Parts: sequence; C-alpha cells; structure tokens
Amino acid sequence: MRILIIRHAEPDYSIDSLTEKGWREARLLAERLKQTTIDSIYCSPLGRAKDTISFYLQETKMEAVTCDWLKEFSPRIDRPDHSDRDSIVWDWLPAHWTCQEEFFRRDLWHTHPTMQKGAVKKEYDWVIQGLDRLLSGHGYQREGELYHAVHANRDTIALACHFGVECVILSHLINTSPMTLWHHFCALPSSVTTLYTEERRDGTAVFRITGFGDLSHLYAGGEDPSFMARFCETYHDNHGERRDD
Repeated sequence: MRILIIRHAEPDYSIDSLTEKGWREARLLAERLKQTTIDSIYCSPLGRAKDTISFYLQETKMEAVTCDWLKEFSPRIDRPDHSDRDSIVWDWLPAHWTCQEEFFRRDLWHTHPTMQKGAVKKEYDWVIQGLDRLLSGHGYQREGELYHAVHANRDTIALACHFGVECVILSHLINTSPMTLWHHFCALPSSVTTLYTEERRDGTAVFRITGFGDLSHLYAGGEDPSFMARFCETYHDNHGERRDD
C-alpha cells in the first residue's frame, strides 16, 4: 500500500483559500498526480486543502471523501515566552522545548503541563483514531506498533491536508514524538510525502517514508517553492523572511 500526504498549496489564510501563487502550485500538482494511479482520495474539510486538490479532481472526474480529522491540528498552547497569547503547538522557540527530555519521547511528549493544559493529546488521539479506521478499511489493522496486513494490497490513497496534522499522522505511522517532526521537518506548500508498507514477514506491515515534502512538480513547472512555514535562514540578513520576535 502507498500513502501520499499532500500539503495544501500556498494559502491565503484570511479567506481559507489559496494565493495566486498557490493556484499555480495546485495546477502543477495536478499534472504531477495525473502521472500516477490513485485509488482513493481523502481531504480536509478546510477550503485551502479542497482548493489544492480541486484541479486534479476536475481533470480525473474523481471524488474526494471529506474527513474532519484531516483538518489542521488545532490545539492551542501557552508558549513560555508569549504568556499574553496562545500559540500553535509547533511554534515553540527551540531553546524552550529542546531542553525538556520528555518532548523527544513518544510516550511522554504529551505529559508536559503546557500540553496537558491545551488538551493536545485528546486531539492527537482523535486524529490517529480516524487514521487507523481509514487504514483498517483499506486492509491494514493497527496492532501495537505495527499493522496487520488483513488484506495486503498495492493500492494508493492520497490525503490532502495540512502540515501540523501531517506530522501527527507521520508520528503515529513511524512511532515517534510529533514534536520532533513539527519542529525539525518542514513540508512546504503543495509538497507530497510518500510512504509505502513493507511486509517483510507475512501479515506484518510497517510504513516507511520514501520521500518527504517532495516539490518536483514545482521545479518541473519553473515555479519556485513558497517560503511559507519557514523562519529566517539568518537572523540579521534575512531579506524580509519571517522572524520570531
């Protein structure tokens, strides 16, 4: 089985849709996706994800199933250095979370008081329960840290969603803390992450990432990747890139 996780194209958050550049990215993404066979498509209920996959759906006459659990991961936290406002869970300063050993542990990351106050684990569990129901319907039943291949297959499913929830999905599939993914990985707009099952013993499957955040469709179309989701490469000489002040 193959899973394609598609992050929405460059967003206009003010209208929950895409920027002009985002629409160009979505067109190039559609051309890329048409080169492969996709058996089922599942989409976030949010507009920017629906718009991103819209060109592909129009051209292939396929329909996407809307899944509420694929919406952007929404818990808010009180960031230690921003006590006057709440923040998304993947927007901590590195100095404030990397010194906390529990954040690197898949069994402990959610026990930090900040996470407990924000009820982050409750939302996390809701997402992974939705994911496992979906995978069970496609023949792969979660058993402990692995999957039982009840009906092993070579189908391809696509999930059109968002960066934060993508990291939740990946953390569950590869059994790691989402904090590491949220803060050390960056899936840029319209990127595609690919996972395959590996069934090295009959009936036991594990998911393995063969490509993270691929943007080959943009390069092929002469479109530069968006900078959205990244912070400045250098603090002082940042050319207008986003800082965290």
